[in-house]
Amino acid sequence: MTAPKFTTLGCRLNAYETEAMKELSQQAGLENAVVVNTCAVTAEAVRKARQEIRKLRRDNPDAPIIVTGCAAQTEPETFAAMEEVTRVIGNTEKMQPQTWQDIAKGPDFIGTTEKVQVDDIMSVTETAGHLIDGFGTRSRAYVQVQNGCDHRCTFCIIPYGRGNSRSVPAGVVIDQIKRLVDKGYNEVVLTGVDLTSWGADLPAQPRLGDLVMRILKLVPDLPRLRISSIDSIEADENLMQAIATEQRLMPHLHLSLQHGDDLILKRMARRHLRDDAIAFCEEARSLRPEMTFGADIIAGFPTETESHFENSLRLVTDCNLTWLHVFPYSKRVGTPAAKIPNQVNGNVIKERAARLRAVGDVQVNRHLAAQLGKTHQILMENPHMGRTEQFTEVSFAKARTEGSIVSAVITGSSATQLTA
Repeated sequence: MTAPKFTTLGCRLNAYETEAMKELSQQAGLENAVVVNTCAVTAEAVRKARQEIRKLRRDNPDAPIIVTGCAAQTEPETFAAMEEVTRVIGNTEKMQPQTWQDIAKGPDFIGTTEKVQVDDIMSVTETAGHLIDGFGTRSRAYVQVQNGCDHRCTFCIIPYGRGNSRSVPAGVVIDQIKRLVDKGYNEVVLTGVDLTSWGADLPAQPRLGDLVMRILKLVPDLPRLRISSIDSIEADENLMQAIATEQRLMPHLHLSLQHGDDLILKRMARRHLRDDAIAFCEEARSLRPEMTFGADIIAGFPTETESHFENSLRLVTDCNLTWLHVFPYSKRVGTPAAKIPNQVNGNVIKERAARLRAVGDVQVNRHLAAQLGKTHQILMENPHMGRTEQFTEVSFAKARTEGSIVSAVITGSSATQLTA
């Protein structure tokens, strides 16, 4: 008998939860199974999940295949209809020990129960307990502090896969980070689905900035704290204070901007306008001149004209964005945007996405060129590659210790990374 095989598709949070499922399945004694943790962010992501499942069945003809994750939560019938799939479990169920104990009882037990085990995610009011002390490389650990989303952007299916926003209490987060530091991690990344909504469901409704300040105060031995994606319109006063005063908070933020045109932003049901995004970037950079930004931007949202799209192109330089995640718009059944007339032609969407990525490449090159001659504190992810405070890759000819932070002068660059 062999240990279960896990395949993770999609976001960092999914990868985190896969590590938790590995522990739960091990505790349950599960053997000889295949588990696929799916993503639902685009129609293409669901297509890839189905493709991966078919491949896994060919490679593992005798193993039960368990499908979970956001696509399983939002489209359980799609996966239940696949003959390759043995069981479909939801995002809540995948984090429950009983689920894995039942699956471990074997095919005879699975055959006597319903193929689909997916409950109403909107009824979930608590975040699953922290089953693992972070995960990642030996240099960087990821800590889930929040799950779900209370917002209903018209293009997004994720709230229906993740449920409403739930926060992990600050004390639990801090205790976990202390354990990670004791294990030798030099950097911790806070993750969540809608990170800036952290605390809204907790007593006294603390904000993300409060959590960041508490972590930095109560875990003084933590060298580097990093924040993953945030909604800039929800950045609170303490978060801005931390950006200004806390050197251990890394000067890199990934922003959920989505578009650069006010009309399209309103049709997306976003809570900010173009000028809000620009003002945030200007303020953050005035507080921390070395601050760099990544951003999510969607190309080809329904009704997007060339003029609308050009506002997105200009936003890249107006905000001085560096790392772009460009998403060609993907029609998701069940979202309001899917019903909007005047859907943009697929070829036009691809062309606009390519133009956004080209502008992004220029911005990356500009950022890399500006680092020449500068000294950076670089966290080594492997013996020959690390990342600066701004999350820029740096390659070294001479090996360094994985997980260490080294001070080095930038001597050159390639298309995507620095050399030191």
